Order: sequence, then structure tokens, then C-alpha cells
Amino acid sequence: MKASEYRLAQKSYISKGEARALALGNRGPLRFDQQGKLHKDISDAYWRTGFYVFENVIDPAEIKLLRSEIEALLERAPVDNGALEDAQGRPAFGQEFARPIYSLIPPLTDPWGGTDALNGRHPTQMTQPESDVSAPKKVVFIMSGMCQIMDSGLRLYGHPDLLKIAASINGDDFVPYNDAIFVKQPGVGGSVSWHQDGVTHWNSPRWDQGIHGFNFQVQLYDTSPQSCLWVVPGTHKEGKIDIKQKVAENAGSEFLPEAVPLSAAAGDVTIVNRQALHASFANTSADTRVSLTFGFHRRASVLGAQGALSQSNDEVYDEARIDRRSQVVAVAIDARQQFYPNEVRFQYFPMIGREGQLAHSAENWERVIRDYNLHDLSI
Repeated sequence: MKASEYRLAQKSYISKGEARALALGNRGPLRFDQQGKLHKDISDAYWRTGFYVFENVIDPAEIKLLRSEIEALLERAPVDNGALEDAQGRPAFGQEFARPIYSLIPPLTDPWGGTDALNGRHPTQMTQPESDVSAPKKVVFIMSGMCQIMDSGLRLYGHPDLLKIAASINGDDFVPYNDAIFVKQPGVGGSVSWHQDGVTHWNSPRWDQGIHGFNFQVQLYDTSPQSCLWVVPGTHKEGKIDIKQKVAENAGSEFLPEAVPLSAAAGDVTIVNRQALHASFANTSADTRVSLTFGFHRRASVLGAQGALSQSNDEVYDEARIDRRSQVVAVAIDARQQFYPNEVRFQYFPMIGREGQLAHSAENWERVIRDYNLHDLSI
């Protein structure tokens, strides 16, 4: 299928999806109550639907800094996975880190759908439209390690309003787990097939609608239904879904009829429950989407759990492991405070009293930030 044919096939679906999205009542400005917790109207809407769009959260000046670093990273990307040079023949960025920074794919493809990747949580494959003959052979799909590859990314990780949301949903002792920068460049961005993020706790006796945590996505550009994430409302409450069956019952079509687009503007932040069924389509539009994605867990969901997704299953998340990964939040908070001295600093409960030890410094960058994603807490 050509890209133009795919856009035409999406047209009616998108129109209906936008109407469904507007009727949900789960988008608007970020608001807190007098205790500093997420306003009840917002938390109720989040737990009802499984997601929310917070509008105008990140200041335009900060978005400008984030974009600038993203553009530099894309310019210095390798020409392919494992390549040592960028498109201009220079040494590609990121070779000093233990994990690869960049993941590249052929344009408009679905690299995970129908494979065993990521614990096999993407069981069906999306349509892969034909890209233009002028398109590059490979394009950046994901960049990893935002706290070590972007100064502005580390500061964003310590954003007080986002951390207040995390504390409201997952408790004051919340813990981080991982991050990824999803890149959908115009006309070439790949797709992510229907899936639920969580893989560990589906059969847990303690299972509930929030046990697998949530993801933030900070949007650096205006997104559209063609480029943004789509979510099926309420599916975070349903347990593990038979996605193959769901697609088969829809005549094999990836255009699931209940789904809605999380269209957002630059500076908006979306939050999605990791148990909600969600996907994104190949980006045949003229829109750029860059979503800085990072999430948080309840401590009780992680403590004692075994590794999953990007972590090996022989890893066990004990108190020391959780503390090590959580120190990144503390350093990020101080990095932000140093850059934005007039902003109210977030008090991260697990690190209270250790702020001096976890100040943002060259020494702590090497000790805490470098290769921090080797210690992610994926479940």
C-alpha cells in the first residue's frame, strides 16, 4: 500500500476518533488541590479512561532548548544500527555509553509487531506503507538515555509538576523505571503496534488497574492523529487483553473502533496507564512528532520483582537496586534547580536528607547518571 492510499484509508477513522476523544473529558490544564496533589477531577478522569492530556505544561523556552538538543542528536545519529559514522562521515554520537543510544528502522515500518521482542507484547503487525523512493534507507525510531544524552532532558526529569503528578498517582515513595525518546519524522516515522506495556503482574494476587505504573510523554511538536499515540479508553481495567483476537474480530484491521487519538500541542504532556491498550500508526503525514517518554511506578510494584522488557529476567529489584535508580531523580531535581533557581524545588521523599550527596556535579554525573539505564526498573 502506498503512503497516499494509507492516508486515505485513515481519513474516516480519524474523523470519528477525534469526535470520540473530545467527548471523553480528559484533557485540560494541570491543576493541583490545596495539599499539592492532583486535582480530583483530573485523577478521576485519568482512572476512568486510563490517560489524560495536560495542556501547556512545559514552558515554550524549555521546549526550545529540548528541540535544539534533539536536532543535534538526530544530526549525529549513525547511518544504521551499530554504525560508527553519521550521515556526514563524522563519528556518530553516543559510542561511549554501554547501551546503544539510537535504534533505526526502515521508513514507515513496524519493527516489533508480530515478533518476540519486548516479551512478545506486540502480537500483531501494523500496515507498513511504501515509503517514497527518496526516503533514506534507515531512520531514527527511538533514542535512549535522555538523562545522559541531553542536559535539558536531565532537567526535564526533575520537573516539579511532573513529579507531583507521579507522587499523586503512585505515592510519595514512587520510583522511576525507564525512558525513551520516540521520533516520528514526517513521511517516514515507523509504527508501534497495539500492546499493553506491563508484562510482569498480570496474574498477581495484588493486581489492580494501576499496578504497572504510567508513562509521561512530553510533546516537543504539535502532533496530529496521523502521528500521535492512540489509546482504547478503559482498557487499563480489563486485565491482559487478547490483542490478536481483538484485531481479528475487527476483520483484521488495525483501526480498532473504540480507540481515540491523543492529539497534543508542543508543551503538552500526555500520561497513559501502562495497562491501557495503545498504538501509533506509521507517520505518513507532514507532522514531526518527538515524544520524550518516561514513567514511574509504585514502589510496592517493583520491590522484589524480576527484570522484564529491557532488563534480563534473572535480575531482582531489591532495595539497593531501587535506590540506585532513584538517585537519578534526585540529581535531576538539583540539575533543574541550578538552571531554574526561582522555581519551587520538588521534595522527593525517598531522598530527603541526601540532597547534598546527590547534588548535580561532574562527580555525580559520572557516578549516578552515566549508564543509569543499565539499572532500569522495568516490569
